[in-house]
Amino acid sequence: MDANKNNKGGRKPKLNPSKNRYVFRLTDEENIMFLKLYEASGMRNKAKFITTILFQKELKIVKVDISTMDYHTQLTKFFYQFQSIGNNYNQIVKILYQNFTEKKASFYLFKLEKHTKNLALICKKIIELTKEFEQNHIKKNPEK
Repeated sequence: MDANKNNKGGRKPKLNPSKNRYVFRLTDEENIMFLKLYEASGMRNKAKFITTILFQKELKIVKVDISTMDYHTQLTKFFYQFQSIGNNYNQIVKILYQNFTEKKASFYLFKLEKHTKNLALICKKIIELTKEFEQNHIKKNPEK
């Protein structure tokens, strides 16, 4: 029962509380720069952001470009479609040679080959567009 008398409720005290306070003032331009850095950091607490900068702790800022992510997502979906076409192509070739004469199978494979060439041209165009997109829209990190 003595333990209940000592406990008055509330929060448990911190082991190393922050007791020291510093105040500084910024100009409007400095404040705009500070807020940009703070928002880019993704941190939720300005005080922790400032102490991280002051004591040179590692601060990583990750910028996400939604259009680049969308492009990558669509390109990935397109890649999987190409993969499934390749799987279907292999299955069709097996079925043709199993169920038809060699002459008839060759006739259908010739038609299939024309469509495959068209797909190859589309694939080359996609590669060109991707390279152009990377050059024009994706900023490379100069430090690496």
